[in-house]
Amino acid sequence: MKSITLHNIDGPLAELIKSKAQSEGLSMNKTIQKILEESLGVRPKSGGAYRHDFEEFCGIWSDKDLAEFNERSRDFNRVDPEDWR
Repeated sequence: MKSITLHNIDGPLAELIKSKAQSEGLSMNKTIQKILEESLGVRPKSGGAYRHDFEEFCGIWSDKDLAEFNERSRDFNRVDPEDWR
């Protein structure tokens, strides 16, 4: 497997990586690999971390919205035998 050395990582970025590594119980190397894999699409991000940011655009209805839709579309569920003659 190929090794890569990163140079000139500034203090704040190094601290963020270190903090993330500690919070996930990983080494800094594994953390950087995970970040690269997720950002490049090799591995999907775990946990749907940003799902809540897009819920309003994804057709997620409240109970009130669903009840209103069902009420207004009730006629579509009725079959009129006269239509099939």
